[in-house]
Amino acid sequence: MRKRFSIFFVFFICSFGFLTAQDRLQLADTLLIDGDTIIMLGDSIIFKQQVKPVYWEKGGNFNLSIQQVSLSNWNAGGSSNLAWNTALTLFGNYKKDAIIWDTKLNINAGFNRQSGRNYPTRKTNDNFIFLSKYGRELTESWFLSTQLDARTQLLEGYRYFRPAGAEQDSRSKLSDFLAPAYIQSSTGLNYRREFKNKDRISLIASPFTGRFTIVMDDSLSNAGAFGVVPGETVRPEAGLSFGSTTDIQLYENIRWRADLNLFTNFERLGNFVVNLNSVVSMRVNKFITTRIETILIYDEKVLIQQESGPPKQAIQLQNMFNFGIGLDF
Repeated sequence: MRKRFSIFFVFFICSFGFLTAQDRLQLADTLLIDGDTIIMLGDSIIFKQQVKPVYWEKGGNFNLSIQQVSLSNWNAGGSSNLAWNTALTLFGNYKKDAIIWDTKLNINAGFNRQSGRNYPTRKTNDNFIFLSKYGRELTESWFLSTQLDARTQLLEGYRYFRPAGAEQDSRSKLSDFLAPAYIQSSTGLNYRREFKNKDRISLIASPFTGRFTIVMDDSLSNAGAFGVVPGETVRPEAGLSFGSTTDIQLYENIRWRADLNLFTNFERLGNFVVNLNSVVSMRVNKFITTRIETILIYDEKVLIQQESGPPKQAIQLQNMFNFGIGLDF
């Protein structure tokens, strides 16, 4: 009996203290400052900071690689040269409630300078790719999305050749800034998955796609380059498109990022324009990285000049292996 009474007495004292504390908390002075809560309880201050949601994820990567070969009285032959390649990637991803908005910018530039030849500095890499996708959530993984894909280059591009009997190389202009430029707008269903390790996969199929080929250079436009009508600067097309974005961790220090875009015109269904950009990054340490970059382009309207014979349809392929400084921010 005494034991039960002792337990009841202790429970009564604890309950009374808890209720008293609650009454004191309810009677405490409360002050709100910019979303933060300050509670004055006697001589004590209870500070409750409101956790602000983060809607934006921003970042990027800068990569620079340089190679230099200097020769003097080198019996094995060759020539001194300097090559450098740089790449900049910026991204901003927004997510709030049922809305997503992903934007990415890739800029690549590379040059090679070799002594003892005409036009010693020549471009080896030049890409400008802007992707932006806005979507509204239908289910956890499915979105109704609109995507903008814009691609061009920043500098003039040339084909170098040596005419028969000539001692120096000559060149002919192949491309320039906004010549060509490709702008594609599409709306469709987007399947999107994000994983805990920051891996991301996105697939979008669009039955409503508009594609515009722009050639702002007069000489190239007058020649009907890149499929435009001679003298025109824009070639509009309507068709179907499919796009995918992959960003996954292959191994501990190896990451693969790839963007694929396919487009087919309603007038010639099944004849696809293909754009593939793939980057495999192997990080040695915080600042040193190795990158394997692959760019594949195919467009039946673009005729490629051959070493001999007339221009013809061909797959454009660029492979780059870079070892240098890589900074994430």
